[in-house]
Amino acid sequence: MSQSGGETRRTPDASRGPETPGIREAFGLRCFSTAFCGLPNEPNEDAFDFSPQFASSIVHDMNPKPPSPGPEPAPPNNFRLPTVIRVDLKSHLPPKDWPHAPVHRLADNAVYFVTAATLHKRHLFGTAEKRDLLERLLLSLAKESGWQLEAWAVFANHYHFVARGNADSLNLGEVLHDLHGVSARELNRLDGVSDRKVWFNFRDTKLTIQHSYLARLNYVHQNAVNHKLVAVANEYPWCSAAWFERVASPAQVKTIYGFKIDRVKVEDDF
Repeated sequence: MSQSGGETRRTPDASRGPETPGIREAFGLRCFSTAFCGLPNEPNEDAFDFSPQFASSIVHDMNPKPPSPGPEPAPPNNFRLPTVIRVDLKSHLPPKDWPHAPVHRLADNAVYFVTAATLHKRHLFGTAEKRDLLERLLLSLAKESGWQLEAWAVFANHYHFVARGNADSLNLGEVLHDLHGVSARELNRLDGVSDRKVWFNFRDTKLTIQHSYLARLNYVHQNAVNHKLVAVANEYPWCSAAWFERVASPAQVKTIYGFKIDRVKVEDDF
Protein backbone atom coordinates (compact mmCIF):
# COMPACT_ATOMS: atom_id res chain seq x y z
CA MET A 1 0.00 0.00 0.00
CA SER A 2 1.26 3.51 -0.76
CA GLN A 3 0.59 6.76 1.03
CA SER A 4 1.44 10.35 0.27
CA GLY A 5 4.05 11.82 2.50
CA GLY A 6 6.19 8.73 3.00
CA GLU A 7 6.74 5.09 2.29
CA THR A 8 4.30 2.65 3.86
CA ARG A 9 5.36 -0.83 4.64
CA ARG A 10 3.60 -3.81 6.16
CA THR A 11 5.10 -6.55 8.27
CA PRO A 12 3.34 -9.30 10.25
CA ASP A 13 3.83 -8.86 13.96
CA ALA A 14 4.24 -12.32 15.46
CA SER A 15 4.14 -11.11 19.07
CA ARG A 16 2.48 -13.49 21.45
CA GLY A 17 1.79 -12.64 25.02
CA PRO A 18 4.30 -14.94 26.77
CA GLU A 19 7.05 -14.44 24.14
CA THR A 20 7.50 -10.67 24.35
CA PRO A 21 9.74 -8.65 26.72
CA GLY A 22 8.07 -6.78 29.54
CA ILE A 23 7.14 -3.14 29.79
CA ARG A 24 9.54 -0.41 30.81
CA GLU A 25 7.77 1.44 33.59
CA ALA A 26 6.85 5.04 32.79
CA PHE A 27 4.26 7.51 33.85
CA GLY A 28 4.06 10.85 32.00
CA LEU A 29 5.50 11.58 28.57
CA ARG A 30 8.95 13.01 27.99
CA CYS A 31 9.39 15.90 25.51
CA PHE A 32 10.95 14.76 22.30
CA SER A 33 12.79 18.00 21.52
CA THR A 34 13.22 21.60 22.60
CA ALA A 35 11.83 22.79 19.28
CA PHE A 36 8.47 21.10 19.74
CA CYS A 37 7.90 21.18 23.47
CA GLY A 38 9.81 24.29 24.42
CA LEU A 39 11.43 22.35 27.26
CA PRO A 40 14.89 20.78 27.55
CA ASN A 41 15.14 17.00 27.48
CA GLU A 42 16.49 15.43 30.63
CA PRO A 43 18.32 12.08 30.49
CA ASN A 44 16.60 9.22 32.26
CA GLU A 45 19.15 7.63 34.58
CA ASP A 46 16.73 5.33 36.37
CA ALA A 47 17.22 1.61 36.04
CA PHE A 48 14.16 -0.51 35.30
CA ASP A 49 13.25 -4.14 35.72
CA PHE A 50 12.07 -5.44 32.33
CA SER A 51 10.70 -8.78 33.57
CA PRO A 52 7.10 -9.84 32.75
CA GLN A 53 6.40 -10.08 36.48
CA PHE A 54 7.38 -6.44 36.98
CA ALA A 55 5.33 -5.36 33.94
CA SER A 56 2.30 -7.17 35.33
CA SER A 57 2.71 -5.49 38.69
CA ILE A 58 2.62 -2.09 36.98
CA VAL A 59 -0.56 -2.87 35.10
CA HIS A 60 -2.20 -4.51 38.12
CA ASP A 61 -1.76 -1.26 40.06
CA MET A 62 -3.70 0.66 37.41
CA ASN A 63 -7.26 1.54 38.33
CA PRO A 64 -9.24 1.62 35.09
CA LYS A 65 -12.46 2.86 36.72
CA PRO A 66 -13.17 5.67 36.33
CA PRO A 67 -11.02 6.30 33.23
CA SER A 68 -8.29 8.87 33.73
CA PRO A 69 -6.38 10.75 31.07
CA GLY A 70 -3.16 8.91 31.93
CA PRO A 71 0.33 10.30 31.33
CA GLU A 72 -0.15 13.10 28.85
CA PRO A 73 2.33 14.41 26.28
CA ALA A 74 3.82 17.85 26.74
CA PRO A 75 2.00 20.80 25.11
CA PRO A 76 3.13 21.49 21.53
CA ASN A 77 4.76 24.73 20.44
CA ASN A 78 4.67 24.16 16.70
CA PHE A 79 3.90 21.50 14.15
CA ARG A 80 6.75 21.35 11.70
CA LEU A 81 8.63 18.38 10.33
CA PRO A 82 12.37 18.09 11.00
CA THR A 83 14.67 19.69 8.44
CA VAL A 84 15.87 17.17 5.89
CA ILE A 85 19.66 17.16 5.57
CA ARG A 86 20.66 16.68 1.95
CA VAL A 87 23.46 14.19 1.35
CA ASP A 88 25.23 12.71 -1.64
CA LEU A 89 23.37 9.44 -2.14
CA LYS A 90 26.32 7.95 -4.01
CA SER A 91 28.36 8.10 -0.83
CA HIS A 92 25.45 7.23 1.48
CA LEU A 93 23.87 4.15 -0.06
CA PRO A 94 20.75 2.89 1.75
CA PRO A 95 20.79 -0.55 3.39
CA LYS A 96 19.83 -3.42 1.14
CA ASP A 97 16.44 -5.06 1.65
CA TRP A 98 16.70 -8.79 1.08
CA PRO A 99 13.46 -10.34 -0.21
CA HIS A 100 12.86 -12.31 3.00
CA ALA A 101 13.73 -9.50 5.43
CA PRO A 102 11.40 -7.01 7.11
CA VAL A 103 11.52 -3.59 5.48
CA HIS A 104 10.63 -1.46 8.51
CA ARG A 105 13.33 1.12 9.24
CA LEU A 106 12.20 2.83 12.42
CA ALA A 107 15.52 3.85 13.93
CA ASP A 108 16.09 7.23 12.30
CA ASN A 109 13.80 8.98 14.83
CA ALA A 110 11.76 11.05 12.42
CA VAL A 111 7.96 11.53 12.52
CA TYR A 112 5.86 8.42 11.89
CA PHE A 113 2.21 7.59 11.36
CA VAL A 114 1.49 4.09 12.71
CA THR A 115 -1.58 1.84 12.49
CA ALA A 116 -1.86 -1.59 14.13
CA ALA A 117 -4.73 -4.10 14.11
CA THR A 118 -5.72 -7.17 16.09
CA LEU A 119 -5.65 -10.60 14.49
CA HIS A 120 -8.63 -10.98 12.12
CA LYS A 121 -9.72 -7.50 13.29
CA ARG A 122 -11.41 -9.07 16.33
CA HIS A 123 -12.79 -6.63 18.90
CA LEU A 124 -10.53 -7.89 21.68
CA PHE A 125 -10.36 -4.48 23.41
CA GLY A 126 -14.12 -4.20 23.45
CA THR A 127 -14.61 -2.82 26.97
CA ALA A 128 -13.66 0.48 28.56
CA GLU A 129 -11.28 -1.32 30.95
CA LYS A 130 -9.39 -2.94 28.08
CA ARG A 131 -9.13 0.26 26.05
CA ASP A 132 -7.88 2.02 29.20
CA LEU A 133 -5.20 -0.66 29.46
CA LEU A 134 -4.04 -0.26 25.86
CA GLU A 135 -4.03 3.55 25.94
CA ARG A 136 -2.09 3.68 29.22
CA LEU A 137 0.52 1.25 27.92
CA LEU A 138 0.90 3.25 24.71
CA LEU A 139 1.36 6.55 26.55
CA SER A 140 3.72 5.09 29.16
CA LEU A 141 5.93 3.24 26.68
CA ALA A 142 6.12 6.28 24.42
CA LYS A 143 7.30 8.41 27.33
CA GLU A 144 9.88 5.90 28.55
CA SER A 145 11.28 5.28 25.06
CA GLY A 146 11.61 8.98 24.16
CA TRP A 147 8.86 9.18 21.53
CA GLN A 148 6.57 12.23 21.62
CA LEU A 149 2.98 11.32 20.81
CA GLU A 150 1.32 14.12 18.86
CA ALA A 151 -1.96 12.32 18.14
CA TRP A 152 -3.42 8.94 19.07
CA ALA A 153 -6.67 6.98 18.94
CA VAL A 154 -7.36 3.58 20.52
CA PHE A 155 -10.28 1.34 19.49
CA ALA A 156 -11.60 -2.15 20.12
CA ASN A 157 -9.56 -3.75 17.31
CA HIS A 158 -6.93 -1.23 16.18
CA TYR A 159 -5.11 1.98 16.98
CA HIS A 160 -3.44 4.89 15.20
CA PHE A 161 -0.84 7.36 16.37
CA VAL A 162 1.57 10.02 15.13
CA ALA A 163 4.86 10.14 17.03
CA ARG A 164 8.08 12.11 16.78
CA GLY A 165 11.46 10.78 17.86
CA ASN A 166 14.74 12.38 18.83
CA ALA A 167 18.38 11.37 18.91
CA ASP A 168 17.90 9.43 22.17
CA SER A 169 14.67 7.64 21.22
CA LEU A 170 14.57 3.86 21.20
CA ASN A 171 13.88 2.08 17.94
CA LEU A 172 10.15 2.46 17.34
CA GLY A 173 9.86 -1.14 16.17
CA GLU A 174 11.10 -2.28 19.60
CA VAL A 175 8.59 -0.01 21.30
CA LEU A 176 5.73 -1.52 19.28
CA HIS A 177 7.04 -5.01 20.02
CA ASP A 178 6.91 -4.28 23.74
CA LEU A 179 3.48 -2.62 23.47
CA HIS A 180 2.00 -5.60 21.66
CA GLY A 181 3.65 -8.13 23.94
CA VAL A 182 2.63 -6.57 27.24
CA SER A 183 -0.88 -5.65 26.10
CA ALA A 184 -1.41 -9.21 24.79
CA ARG A 185 -0.28 -10.75 28.09
CA GLU A 186 -2.47 -8.46 30.18
CA LEU A 187 -5.48 -8.85 27.90
CA ASN A 188 -5.18 -12.63 27.99
CA ARG A 189 -4.89 -12.50 31.77
CA LEU A 190 -8.08 -10.44 32.00
CA ASP A 191 -9.89 -12.89 29.70
CA GLY A 192 -8.50 -15.97 31.42
CA VAL A 193 -6.84 -17.41 28.33
CA SER A 194 -3.24 -18.26 27.46
CA ASP A 195 -1.17 -18.29 24.28
CA ARG A 196 -3.78 -16.34 22.33
CA LYS A 197 -2.31 -14.25 19.54
CA VAL A 198 -3.71 -10.73 19.86
CA TRP A 199 -1.93 -8.55 17.28
CA PHE A 200 -1.59 -9.22 13.56
CA ASN A 201 0.58 -6.47 12.13
CA PHE A 202 1.43 -2.79 12.07
CA ARG A 203 1.90 -0.31 9.25
CA ASP A 204 4.23 2.65 9.46
CA THR A 205 4.64 5.73 7.30
CA LYS A 206 7.54 8.13 7.66
CA LEU A 207 6.07 11.60 7.21
CA THR A 208 8.22 13.91 5.10
CA ILE A 209 5.72 16.35 3.56
CA GLN A 210 4.33 19.09 5.82
CA HIS A 211 0.81 19.09 4.37
CA SER A 212 0.56 15.30 4.61
CA TYR A 213 1.84 15.39 8.18
CA LEU A 214 -0.75 17.94 9.35
CA ALA A 215 -3.57 16.10 7.55
CA ARG A 216 -2.65 12.89 9.36
CA LEU A 217 -2.62 14.66 12.70
CA ASN A 218 -6.20 15.74 12.03
CA TYR A 219 -7.08 12.27 10.71
CA VAL A 220 -6.07 10.66 14.00
CA HIS A 221 -7.78 13.31 16.15
CA GLN A 222 -11.02 12.86 14.17
CA ASN A 223 -10.87 9.09 13.73
CA ALA A 224 -13.59 8.30 16.29
CA VAL A 225 -15.93 10.60 14.36
CA ASN A 226 -14.91 8.87 11.13
CA HIS A 227 -15.94 5.53 12.70
CA LYS A 228 -19.25 7.11 13.82
CA LEU A 229 -18.54 6.44 17.50
CA VAL A 230 -19.09 10.06 18.55
CA ALA A 231 -20.40 13.23 16.95
CA VAL A 232 -17.50 15.39 18.16
CA ALA A 233 -13.93 14.11 18.43
CA ASN A 234 -13.25 15.42 21.94
CA GLU A 235 -16.12 13.29 23.28
CA TYR A 236 -14.22 10.06 22.64
CA PRO A 237 -12.24 9.16 25.81
CA TRP A 238 -9.46 7.12 24.16
CA CYS A 239 -8.03 9.63 21.71
CA SER A 240 -5.94 12.80 21.74
CA ALA A 241 -8.58 15.30 20.57
CA ALA A 242 -9.58 16.64 24.01
CA TRP A 243 -5.91 16.84 25.09
CA PHE A 244 -4.94 18.61 21.86
CA GLU A 245 -7.71 21.21 22.20
CA ARG A 246 -6.68 21.86 25.81
CA VAL A 247 -2.91 22.25 25.38
CA ALA A 248 -2.54 23.67 21.85
CA SER A 249 -3.17 27.30 20.97
CA PRO A 250 -6.51 28.24 19.36
CA ALA A 251 -4.63 29.06 16.15
CA GLN A 252 -2.97 25.63 16.09
CA VAL A 253 -6.28 23.85 16.69
CA LYS A 254 -8.02 25.86 13.97
CA THR A 255 -5.20 25.24 11.49
CA ILE A 256 -4.91 21.49 12.01
CA TYR A 257 -8.65 20.89 12.23
CA GLY A 258 -8.94 22.78 8.96
CA PHE A 259 -7.03 20.13 6.99
CA LYS A 260 -9.30 17.89 4.95
CA ILE A 261 -8.91 14.19 5.65
CA ASP A 262 -11.12 12.65 2.97
CA ARG A 263 -8.12 12.21 0.68
CA VAL A 264 -5.81 10.72 3.32
CA LYS A 265 -5.04 7.21 2.12
CA VAL A 266 -5.12 4.97 5.18
CA GLU A 267 -6.21 1.34 5.38
CA ASP A 268 -8.84 1.86 8.04
CA ASP A 269 -11.68 -0.57 7.26
CA PHE A 270 -12.26 -1.54 10.86
